[in-house]
Amino acid sequence: MTPEIINLIFPNPLPTPAEIEARYPRRNLPEGVRVTRIAPSPTGKMHVGNVYTALLNERIAHQTNGVFFLRAEDTDQERKVDGAMKIIVNSLGRYGIFADEGVDKDGKDFGAYGPYTQSERRDIYQAYIKSLLEKGLAYPCFCAAEDLDIMRKIQEKTSVRPGYYGKYAKCRNLTDEQILENLKAGKPFVIRFKSSGDNNKRMIIKDLIKGDMALPENDIDVVIMKGDGLPTYHFAHAVDDHLMGTTHVIRGDEWVSSIPLHIQLFVALGWKAPKYGHIAPLQKIDNGNKRKLSKRHDPEACITYFWEKGYPENALIEYMLNLINASFEDWRRNNPDKPAFDFPVNFNKVSNAAGALFDFVKLNSIAKDVVARMSAEQVYDAVLAWATDYRPTFAERLKANREYVIRILDIERNIGKKSRKDIVKWDDVEQDIAYFFDDLLTVSPAEKAALLAPLTESDIRLIADEFAAIYQPADDKETWFAHIKAIAEKHGFATDMKAYKENPAAFKGSVSDVAKVLRVLVTGRDKTPDLYEIMRILGADKVRARLAF
Repeated sequence: MTPEIINLIFPNPLPTPAEIEARYPRRNLPEGVRVTRIAPSPTGKMHVGNVYTALLNERIAHQTNGVFFLRAEDTDQERKVDGAMKIIVNSLGRYGIFADEGVDKDGKDFGAYGPYTQSERRDIYQAYIKSLLEKGLAYPCFCAAEDLDIMRKIQEKTSVRPGYYGKYAKCRNLTDEQILENLKAGKPFVIRFKSSGDNNKRMIIKDLIKGDMALPENDIDVVIMKGDGLPTYHFAHAVDDHLMGTTHVIRGDEWVSSIPLHIQLFVALGWKAPKYGHIAPLQKIDNGNKRKLSKRHDPEACITYFWEKGYPENALIEYMLNLINASFEDWRRNNPDKPAFDFPVNFNKVSNAAGALFDFVKLNSIAKDVVARMSAEQVYDAVLAWATDYRPTFAERLKANREYVIRILDIERNIGKKSRKDIVKWDDVEQDIAYFFDDLLTVSPAEKAALLAPLTESDIRLIADEFAAIYQPADDKETWFAHIKAIAEKHGFATDMKAYKENPAAFKGSVSDVAKVLRVLVTGRDKTPDLYEIMRILGADKVRARLAF
């Protein structure tokens, strides 16, 4: 391609590839140290899968004392949303995922290999595209959208593999004179990569997660520079990953079919390609079938869903680590007090199946364990922070009753392996503790009676009145329960569960039924944490008032 043509395509001065390489020296890192990245498009809400991918990349880099960076892939300017990078950075930071280099929440660079926003690297991409034009490895394409649409319809009609290749690559063999004429006429164009691949041949790809794969060579002359002068993802990622020293690219498996093209681009540019690993997208069960989590159809696909529901950040991280490596569960069992980020992530153990199922039952179980390891003060602070953003009225109640609520949250907490595991997420807490506040206790006498059926109203009143007369918050738990047993025995309820099971007809019920009477009258519920502690926190006056059935 003649200098005149290239100067018409790129009329403004550009740095040379050698000058660019000098600006981006090779990273001087020890053997085995990994450099990874996450490169989201700033198009709005953050998909939970982006956090999942970022976590894997962050762990792969940081557990080798490597570098994890954040790049903004905004070459699709039509889809770019203002403020999206702030959402991305804040979303990752909320889960303890922090980049060593990249773009901050305000879109500003930090690190020596920027700019980290692709739209600010136009001259860099164009310099390398210019070099491919000079080598005859790229060419301008003047096909209009209408021409490409006609071509696609012909390919569909004749059952031919779609794409811009072979005889369908209409501009591939234009003469210099034809190109020059089109450029001087001001005809719009894009730049295409001139592929040397043969789709009938296979190349073996060693994927870090999926293992060896035989994929057809790429023969499509893909667009590498759009009409606005910005590159496509395919070209930009090759240039950026080379210059920024990326050693491992971990991304979604929707890019698997593009690996031959990407490796082809690295070869054409004279560079060593990074190692690739592709992870299957998160899935969900829908009408008995698995499908990808979708931001359009599934509220849980958006990371803000978990904020609004109040899932503890550590719970989601631990759940994702469990999805990444199934051995996490055993590791956590053996290391109950270690931070989740101490878990060693291993490529060999990352699932290469069709996609991990996002299982709320499992997430909720992990969340219970995470909350159970927290102190009452930590739970209080976390609930207050969440309520301030999502439940302001509840937040005010928490602020006004700090010590009282902490005592409530401390019931059965940190008692070895028996620590309470009833809290899953922060939006459960208001309802969980509502019975400690008179204005929130709305269970009617009829509802209480229904919970206590088939006990008669007479028996309920006797139990309640007798216990109210002797209740003292200062009693230790043994004395407290002895009073309950005495009332049970006095009114024909078994105090020995073995005797009750052997001959239930001989009793009105068991001592547990008597305790249930007290529980329902005091709390309006038939299941609660330790009733002895609940009564002590409520105090004698409230307990007696509530026992007045």
